[in-house]
Amino acid sequence: MTPVNPPPLGGTSSPALAGAGPRPVAALPEGVRVRVLRLVHGDPRAAVEAAGRLTERQATGLDPLPAEPVDLAPERLAAHRREVRALPDDTRLVLLLAAADQYPVATHAFLRAVAAVRLGTRPLEAAEAAGLAYATAGGVGFRDAWTRIAAYETASPADRRDVHRLLARVLHGPAETPRRAWHRGAGALGPSGRLAAELTAGADRARSAGDPALACALAERAAALCTDPRERPRLLARAAHDAWLAGESDRARTLAARTDADADAVTGVLALRTGHAGEAFDALLAGAARAAGHRPVPATPHPALAALTVNEPQPAPRTEHAASGPQGAESAESLASGGVGAAGSGVADGGGVVGGGVGGTTAFDGARGAAGPRDGRAGSGGRVEPGVRTAGSRVPARIVGDGGRRADGGGPAVRAAVAPGESAAHLLARAAEAAVYTGDLRRCREAVLAARESGIDPPGVLGGLAAAVDGRYEDARDLLEATAGRCGPGGDPTLLVHAGIAALMLGDHTRAATAAVRAAAAARARGVTVHVSQAMEFRAYADFWTGRPHAAEAAALDALRQAYATGQDNGACHLQAALAMFAALTGDAELCRERAAAARSYALAHGLGLAAALAQWALAFLDLANGRYDATAARLRALAASGPGHGHRAVRHLATPHYVEAAARTGDTRVARAAHADYDRWARAVGSPDDLALSARCRALLTPGADALPHYATALDLHADGDRAFERARTELLFGSALRRLRRRTEARDRLHSALQAFESFDAPHCAEGARAELRALGAPAASTRAGARETTHLTAQQLLIARMAADGATNREIAARLALSPRTIDHHLRGVFTRLGIRSRIDLVRLLADSDDG
Repeated sequence: MTPVNPPPLGGTSSPALAGAGPRPVAALPEGVRVRVLRLVHGDPRAAVEAAGRLTERQATGLDPLPAEPVDLAPERLAAHRREVRALPDDTRLVLLLAAADQYPVATHAFLRAVAAVRLGTRPLEAAEAAGLAYATAGGVGFRDAWTRIAAYETASPADRRDVHRLLARVLHGPAETPRRAWHRGAGALGPSGRLAAELTAGADRARSAGDPALACALAERAAALCTDPRERPRLLARAAHDAWLAGESDRARTLAARTDADADAVTGVLALRTGHAGEAFDALLAGAARAAGHRPVPATPHPALAALTVNEPQPAPRTEHAASGPQGAESAESLASGGVGAAGSGVADGGGVVGGGVGGTTAFDGARGAAGPRDGRAGSGGRVEPGVRTAGSRVPARIVGDGGRRADGGGPAVRAAVAPGESAAHLLARAAEAAVYTGDLRRCREAVLAARESGIDPPGVLGGLAAAVDGRYEDARDLLEATAGRCGPGGDPTLLVHAGIAALMLGDHTRAATAAVRAAAAARARGVTVHVSQAMEFRAYADFWTGRPHAAEAAALDALRQAYATGQDNGACHLQAALAMFAALTGDAELCRERAAAARSYALAHGLGLAAALAQWALAFLDLANGRYDATAARLRALAASGPGHGHRAVRHLATPHYVEAAARTGDTRVARAAHADYDRWARAVGSPDDLALSARCRALLTPGADALPHYATALDLHADGDRAFERARTELLFGSALRRLRRRTEARDRLHSALQAFESFDAPHCAEGARAELRALGAPAASTRAGARETTHLTAQQLLIARMAADGATNREIAARLALSPRTIDHHLRGVFTRLGIRSRIDLVRLLADSDDG
């Protein structure tokens, strides 16, 4: 047992063997499989053993995986222990000293410790002869991670404590204080308030230095040595939060389960990334209340927030196109009413909408029921404690006391739930993310009211979302512009991600990409690994919309691997849905359906309406690009009828141009006209050239005959000022088709050739085939516009990536591990590659790719 091993976790799975037979590693869900491989340091035999020892709940991701080697693969560890025990005593002592210096906290003090006790490194020769370790410039290198762990675990507890004390004695200076505290704590025989305080201070220093992994180890050891049972939950909550930031999701969940029931901030963040988004919202809102303490309400909030007072919310005005008529009551027509009328964009840590667009056609539905009177009182003298449930939702009605102390003078208010570095603003921003994840955007207003009660300006995109839910598009635009403007280098990763989201909602994809790149850089600089995949997800969306599908897919696949490795299964679900959309664009129907099915299955079980809606939209776009207009319209109508947890109003809004196209082709334009009216209102409010262009394209589709042509021309003029190159190509295709039907052959040919060239550059073969079909109907040549087009152009981006890996010598399992797919899926793709290229072996593949690269 290492000094930081937690006691058995209560309330979750037993570590006992779940079933009689072994469970194949490949049979595990992708997220669990990737984390198992990471926890066993990539050792395939240890992975097989660990997979067989998982309980059913652990194997499905419901419970955290064991974080300690002795629980993961005891047989593998025992084999290494036998090798270590066969060594001479002095050799084992040198290896123990080296292992304690490296595991579980690297302190780089081995050489100083050896010199301090004149131990020498000659005993290392026996380990070198056995192939277990070798000398390096900095001390000792082990054959593999399991050998290092075995060298530590084989020693007696007394020897371990002595070695830790020795290492503590040779660490000096302010920079080494946290690591000295670690060794002093690891060498302690029992609880000690003084050592717990030293470890806590060291954790604070490590946290400030951007080393959450070290901070986690120190805080966890401080909790083990703490003599005050009231302080222990706070230390465990801090350790859980640090573990999460370091990307150790299973340890974070294990530690969080050992805290008291009021750890809202930690449990809310974990639920947002790995659990049910609806439950995450309540926990994050309550955590924000504790983090805020009581502050006076600012006298001068942002002018656009003036309508969001702490009084009972009032209904927002209805828009013109929904002011009358029966269509708002018909679920099949909710694309035109509540369906497309809400704010939204994907937000931080692993989830997201690929653009923006909001709008409300009705009053703020359920605002009274969700928020109620803000403090539950009839007069002005009553008060309600934080976290009280009002009308079914737990909201911080009022932060009691002041300065973080109870108003009754009874000592400090409970703050154990507030994780370090998680300010009330951050928690409220994440509460907004939870609301967006679920698709219940009305709850954004609830979070805004909580922020105003706590004297905090609504952070990130929260204020803009709430304004858009009310249908106040101009106010939403102003608030989102203010948020998007905070994308300077070196900022806070969370707020930079929100800046990118705001830019996406405003249609400014260049600024969105800049904010995403800076967010990822800031996260890496601060050691918060967990935020990198979230930032790169939004970089993928920006690349996708601006006509860089290969870059978008590569960024999304990289983010997917990181999300799985750090236990962000919710974020991975959103990325799967985004990759389904990318596959739809490139015409890989089977991969699109596979990704969409995986995303929807997970999303529906976790209340992720955003991911479910994105996956449905991907399938609808696949139908649209292949000319299945009835199927497209049916899918998008079903999406419009889906409520929170199953659909998403913002995605329905984003899909409006595709719905209008499908509806125009089928002749059912009544609902499409109402949907377009709301889309146009948002486009005019934000002034995005791309949104205005798409609105003009919708107007052209809904206008019969030659009267549509000026609208198409307007759309192309607006596209010229935007950056959504793929949608520009679709506009040219539709324009060329309209010109052909009106027998304007020369203009039609030019437009269709331009669209064909663009689609081929995007590797969108099914869209390119649509342009060729129009050219053939025109009697014009429809050959490829690429000079010397190569055979590899017949491959999708995913197939080409897999083909290159296979040509480089990677096995199917290695490719699967890199791309976070199953080996069976890789085998299917390679068979598709061989079929498309007309080859039969990997040797042929190597030659063909080499010829293609030379060409």
